[in-house]
Amino acid sequence: MQQTVDFDAGLIRRYAGSGPRYTSYPTAMEFSPDIGAAEHERWVRASNESGRPLSLYVHIPFCAHVCYYCACNKIVTADRSRARNYLDHLYREIRLQASMIDPDRRVEQLHFGGGTPTFLSEKELCELMGVLRENFHLTEDDSGEYSIEIDPRELREDTLAILREVGFNRLSLGVQDINPAVQQAVHRVQPLEETLAVLDEARRLGFRSTNMDLMYGLPLQTVDSFSATLDAVIAARPERLSVFNYAHLPQRFKPQRRINSEDLPDADEKLAILALTIERLTSAGYQYIGMDHFALRDDELAQAQRTGSLHRNFQGYSTHADSDLVAMGVSAISSMPGGYTQNHTDVNDYYSDLDEARLPVARGVAINDDDRLRAEVIQQLICHGNLNMRRVESEFGIDFDDYFQDELKRLQPMQADGLLDIDDRQITVNERGRLLIRNICKVFDRYRNEQEANFSKMI
Repeated sequence: MQQTVDFDAGLIRRYAGSGPRYTSYPTAMEFSPDIGAAEHERWVRASNESGRPLSLYVHIPFCAHVCYYCACNKIVTADRSRARNYLDHLYREIRLQASMIDPDRRVEQLHFGGGTPTFLSEKELCELMGVLRENFHLTEDDSGEYSIEIDPRELREDTLAILREVGFNRLSLGVQDINPAVQQAVHRVQPLEETLAVLDEARRLGFRSTNMDLMYGLPLQTVDSFSATLDAVIAARPERLSVFNYAHLPQRFKPQRRINSEDLPDADEKLAILALTIERLTSAGYQYIGMDHFALRDDELAQAQRTGSLHRNFQGYSTHADSDLVAMGVSAISSMPGGYTQNHTDVNDYYSDLDEARLPVARGVAINDDDRLRAEVIQQLICHGNLNMRRVESEFGIDFDDYFQDELKRLQPMQADGLLDIDDRQITVNERGRLLIRNICKVFDRYRNEQEANFSKMI
């Protein structure tokens, strides 16, 4: 895959629009309440036959403070005691899920997301990991990729040491921007020194990798102000960076109504911030993985892209393409060969099902042969920027040119614009097409139509 990006502002403006992020195919927009706990159980039990390892995701929805930009499923509260009832129900789900899993299947990937996982006390975090170890085959040799999202403001003196002791070896730090005015505007005041202290302590304790989350398009951001944020981040040198596009959707996400839309950078300024970010990070030794992700060139993520083993799932880009995902907690999404399922997004509905010893599955989608074919096409394009059409023909028993004749016609204008090349064997995304990869993938998405207001802008 091309490791560089050709930033063409004119092309980006021309192709600007809304579309999925393709953390799954079919996307969550196709999930239906017609799919529920029975299908989930059938798909999980069937997955045992493969012997594939597991990836576990655990959602902790609580936050002590609201960040105005946030679109996550969360419960904002200062009452720490509310975690007890949630954990009691989460443990019921863990046991229900584990009862269907072959106990020999290793958990090679584990992620705690939120919300703010460290809203939980150290005792509660240890207890939660203990319940997971009792019910799933977690690694004991630190070989797994066990990560947790961290808000540096929500750490106590011993939190990091205890997280490392119970098995976590990767951190994802929420930062967004170091500028005090921007932080005030989004209600996330977090001094740089506090963030750097967490990074230094994590390295001292032996955490293998740290990701930092940044966000462009926030109120009061400018090219100059974000350049200072990039200076600080590059000096800190986290192994991975996620640089997200802020999607201002106040009609859907109530906290965003507290952001003054007049303070948001205009489209030109936002594009200039993105261009600066890509140029600065790639010059500093980070490989542009795709979408919003960067990694140091010797990081496992960058290596996986170069060797063709990179994967994309609900946590973003991943090195674990061969794992089935069991997700637990309110709103969590599981992925099995048979389909995707999502838990209730309302915590009271989540509690109600578990009070009746039912899996708290609210909706999902079954995957058919056409979905699997198109998912593979989109995976190859979004992860590697290259699609060997003849290999796909052989793997799926189709004539690619005939099966995708309409899609190949729709790619022709993109080829004319220099976004990609198509020859007899493969589709190759060019340097100027990498930032528009969602547009390219969308061509192969049979569910998409012109009504796409529910998706974020692609750039």
